[in-house]
Amino acid sequence: MAGSIITVEGLSKSYVLRHQQTGGYTALRDVMANKVKGLFKASAPDPTREEFFALKDVSFEVNAGDRVGIIGRNGAGKSTLLKILSRITEPSQGRITLNGRVASLLEVGTGFHPELTGRENIYLNGSILGMSKAEIRSKFDEIVAFSEVEKFLDTPVKRYSSGMYVRLAFAVAAHLEPEILIVDEVLAVGDAEFQRKCLGKMEEVSGQGRTILFVSHQMDAVQRLCNKGLLLNKGVLISAGTMQQVVDQYLRNNATSGSSFDFPAPANDRTPAAWASGLQVENAQGHAMNEVPIGAAWQARIPFTVNKRTDGFVIALGVSTMLDLPIRTSWSAPQPLAPGNYEAVFMNDGIHLADGQYKLVVGLSAEGRTMQYVDNGAQLTISDVSVLTDGSRIVNTKSGLLVNQMNVNLTRIG
Repeated sequence: MAGSIITVEGLSKSYVLRHQQTGGYTALRDVMANKVKGLFKASAPDPTREEFFALKDVSFEVNAGDRVGIIGRNGAGKSTLLKILSRITEPSQGRITLNGRVASLLEVGTGFHPELTGRENIYLNGSILGMSKAEIRSKFDEIVAFSEVEKFLDTPVKRYSSGMYVRLAFAVAAHLEPEILIVDEVLAVGDAEFQRKCLGKMEEVSGQGRTILFVSHQMDAVQRLCNKGLLLNKGVLISAGTMQQVVDQYLRNNATSGSSFDFPAPANDRTPAAWASGLQVENAQGHAMNEVPIGAAWQARIPFTVNKRTDGFVIALGVSTMLDLPIRTSWSAPQPLAPGNYEAVFMNDGIHLADGQYKLVVGLSAEGRTMQYVDNGAQLTISDVSVLTDGSRIVNTKSGLLVNQMNVNLTRIG
């Protein structure tokens, strides 16, 4: 089928938020008095009422056969958009046009009747999609085999674990041949092997010309599966294009620049036993630097405060890609620390990173208990510049994340 299979025009979804006024409870007589006063004067803005837009003026088109990844930070409006496209939630404004049957896999619990068995829910979902019993029966064995829940097929799904539920729900959604398949982050509930199985099935489905909308925080998964992308931020569509372009925009928007980074203060009023205030990226001489040339020595300086004696104190520094793939973690030896101001300096030991941007992860713990964990507070930028070290030229070949020399023994055997 050629042309647009999904058209979204000026889509908005708003909710009314209620706020509790400070200063104690409101007596019934005050409520009644305010109602009477309201009859005799013009209405004033209600300070306890706020309109919140989960989506605001979103417009886009999806062509038949497209695989669209929808990304954005938590609260961006991704799940709200999928619920509207799945006709679970009504929009406040705008219009959507869907030219085909839609199967959705959203949060656990959506789409199945808890009192019915797995077998009965397969037939129920097929009927909702407009399929005949014969059509559902022809796909039944494939669904059961994929879901791997045959042993529990005649058990009410309310007794299923979340993993079993998602297995069956995805198998039903993917095998009943909808023209449009909508999948939310719910796949994260399953184990790693099942996630790979689902991604493989979605690739197979897309190869048959069906359209997929996929929400995930796993950038590697959406890049592998999707050819088009949408980036949402606070309910607004800020980027649409190829998946690679949209992922690049997302990473740029969430990246920080510079050499010094401040960490957020403790979230509660209690004073933690120890707390790091920030991190600075430096060269080997201790001078701050925004970018580290590939192959050059660098270090991370982390000031922290100990507020009360702490036994078994450990500070750790992790390095991961911007797609949250861990590369390495280093930590200090456990030791007791008295109250005072300290700093830890992590010095790179000759294992060099390829050019690109990386996240620096900082953690403080004592005797195995985490006191602070910062997973997106600092960034390391390695520039694509070769340097001379020990007379050898380091060249970035894009063949991996690490570009370090190893000791190699060469022996003539003939």
